[in-house]
Amino acid sequence: MPSNSQHPAPAPRGLRSADAEDLALYREKFRRRLPESLDELSGPAQGIVELPLHMAWSGMTSYDLTKPRQRMGLYRTVLHEGLRDDLPQYLNRDLLLQLWPVLRTLVGRTVRAVWEDAFPQLASRTRTAA
Repeated sequence: MPSNSQHPAPAPRGLRSADAEDLALYREKFRRRLPESLDELSGPAQGIVELPLHMAWSGMTSYDLTKPRQRMGLYRTVLHEGLRDDLPQYLNRDLLLQLWPVLRTLVGRTVRAVWEDAFPQLASRTRTAA
């Protein structure tokens, strides 16, 4: 697991105990899916990508990586719906790093926090882009 897997991020202040526990479980769901390293992400950087139904259950299943909106949609879907074995297959390290400054605004707060906590290079890409 990434380096801070032992130290989950604190829950926001003002949450009831049950809500904080739910948030911690939700965060853990995404943390468990993370690769050990971004170097494991060896998915395609070009072409057409077909997602299986367990990820693309509510919309598009085919994404053309030459089209920026489809590329962002693919990455957003995989980050939210992909399982641990899906991430290396469908995400590409270099493409994720390139897309992250914008992509981080399209994913949920929990997904963004889990990925940036585990991989500081994502957060630093955001600061560099700003």
